[in-house]
Amino acid sequence: MAIKYMEEYRDTDISRGLVEKIRASSTRRIRLMEVCGTHTVSIFRSGIRSLLPDTISLLSGPGCPVCVTDQKEIDAFIALARFEDVILTTFGDLMRVPGTETSLQKEKAEGCDIRVVYSTMDAIELAVKYPEKKIVFLGVGFETTAPTIAAAIQTAKQMNLNNFSVFSAHKTVPPALQALMSMENVRVDGFILPGHVSVIIGRDAYKPFFDRFQTPCAIAGFEPADILQAILLLVTQIETASPELVNAYGRAVTDKGNPTAERLMQDTFEIRDVAWRGIGVIPGSGMKINPGLGAFDAEAQFSIDLPESEDPKGCACGDILTGIKQPFECPLYKTRCTPMDPVGPCMVSSEGTCAAYYRYHR
Repeated sequence: MAIKYMEEYRDTDISRGLVEKIRASSTRRIRLMEVCGTHTVSIFRSGIRSLLPDTISLLSGPGCPVCVTDQKEIDAFIALARFEDVILTTFGDLMRVPGTETSLQKEKAEGCDIRVVYSTMDAIELAVKYPEKKIVFLGVGFETTAPTIAAAIQTAKQMNLNNFSVFSAHKTVPPALQALMSMENVRVDGFILPGHVSVIIGRDAYKPFFDRFQTPCAIAGFEPADILQAILLLVTQIETASPELVNAYGRAVTDKGNPTAERLMQDTFEIRDVAWRGIGVIPGSGMKINPGLGAFDAEAQFSIDLPESEDPKGCACGDILTGIKQPFECPLYKTRCTPMDPVGPCMVSSEGTCAAYYRYHR
């Protein structure tokens, strides 16, 4: 039966049938990686790991935007908050991410004007309300959130809001997949590709990666049957040695993606090399604000000179983001590092692998 509607993707009988097919098909030990924070949480929440045969290991890759944000970028955010007349705006997950010495949450307690917003347009409204202040928005995310932030920059330009700027720490997913597969100590047999990102960039954006590495790939939605269907497709590809780049989220993802969102990003950002936590610098994986929009680029507007940043000592977040380690293999997990007192970003974000393990894994 064709699965078309949301209710069917939550149907217990359909999910049970998919699990039975996976169990019947899987004969070799394989490692499948999802690279989406929402997938991480969905897999835990629906108990998918407990339903799969022992032959299948599920890994969480670099799919949490806050988690992959480099330590030096976190330190730059904190430095921005200390500038006079700056109101720093951010989504909530960033507040508790530890920098080298402090965090945005601690800086706010010390008197810095840091405000949690729920959209970039909230930051635009602050710029209108406080023309004497410099409103800086921290742009962290993948191709999913980049169009909305690009829209805010273009809106600020149209409104001549010279007191609004964005620090762009945006990253793109396909180059990260290539970097992962090029690492000697990383072994991934198949990828569950992110649904939200794929809605924007489309299936074809992964073709250069797939053509080079021939690693089985399936774009998946977020309901239990979505994810189980993607796993079944990957198991079948691996068992038959017939790798494919499959779109298993056809009700939302097309081959070409969202051309309007793509044009908006192209008009606002240019591609650059950028560092990812746990991986290092990945060529062509970052988004910098175009020079023509330099008036809205916080990196251009503020001079930030930082010493070399250091990742938290003992924190295995980098290895966890690349699938080399599981959270319980980190010596700080559930001892020094908890959601109430996190050491690394993977325990901070609700989409972080360590936070998901802490909440759901038994």
